[in-house]
Amino acid sequence: MHPFFRNMQHRSTVILALLLLLALASLAIAAMTGSIALALNDLPGALQEVVTGQTGTLAATLLELRLGRALTAFVTGAALALAGVMMQALLRNPLADPYVLGISAGASVGALAALLFMGALWMVDAAAFAGAVTISMLLYLLARRDLRANTAAEGGSSLLLLTGVILSSACMALVTLMLSIAPESRLRGMIFWMIGDLSGAPLRLAPWLVLGAVLAFALRSARALNVMALHAEAAATLGIRVGALRKGLFFCSGLLTASAVSSAGSIGFVGLIVPHALRFACGADHRLLIPAAALTGGSFLVLADTLARTVLAPQQLPVGVVTALIGAPVFLVQLHRLRRA
Repeated sequence: MHPFFRNMQHRSTVILALLLLLALASLAIAAMTGSIALALNDLPGALQEVVTGQTGTLAATLLELRLGRALTAFVTGAALALAGVMMQALLRNPLADPYVLGISAGASVGALAALLFMGALWMVDAAAFAGAVTISMLLYLLARRDLRANTAAEGGSSLLLLTGVILSSACMALVTLMLSIAPESRLRGMIFWMIGDLSGAPLRLAPWLVLGAVLAFALRSARALNVMALHAEAAATLGIRVGALRKGLFFCSGLLTASAVSSAGSIGFVGLIVPHALRFACGADHRLLIPAAALTGGSFLVLADTLARTVLAPQQLPVGVVTALIGAPVFLVQLHRLRRA
């Protein structure tokens, strides 16, 4: 190996620079791809029109529509991937993902209830966020003793996981009930929301603010996460406030999941396969893993959504179907490699 890459800081800088270029390239591909293609040399002029608010040309109009959707996909994918990293660190389980504690199921109950009673789009988003927050608070009340414990023992993580699974099952029973009584005119929209769909997702500032705040907390806690991962039982004696760290991971991952699900529905596999793939490629150092997961998760969902809206154009597929079709075989390959290792 070249001596330059032996320096961890330089290696991390190179990896993050490449992932940033990948993120920009994915946004450019999303902007150019569609039933009417945009040439690469038309993007600077169209982008200038969009920034100045003068979208008079066809290129600028297409760019404004596609770029808004691509940015929503990016922040959603980044939130899910970052939530996956934090959830796996919290539960000390590499198979954990943002939906494992039932937060997504709570959001589904709220959103489908709003769709069932013909609520406006903002009401659906608000109901989904409220459902996710309600389940998070209920889960915290039921498992607060384990989260406050100044230890990262397996027993506490298993109890938290089991509580989340039970709450998720109860929420999914309510979802099944609403789907069974919903009129056919609303059933398609409800199913699309459950699968994960970005076609009607607006570009909003709030998910970016949530992502930025949680990313700052995660980067600040990266060294403590490394210590807790390597020396779980002795982390407290090494100066790590394990109880406070576990509560922070729980609330931040829950907030990211609520933000992502309320924007785009339940999109699976992003928070599961992206952290796994990055651990194989870059190692388990959370100082690198956290920003890399945000960049990779965002790029992955942008490319998946671009594929979803173009592969059967003019018909659009739910992006959750594409992520599942890509994620399932990728995850099986990762498991096979892990077993061989």
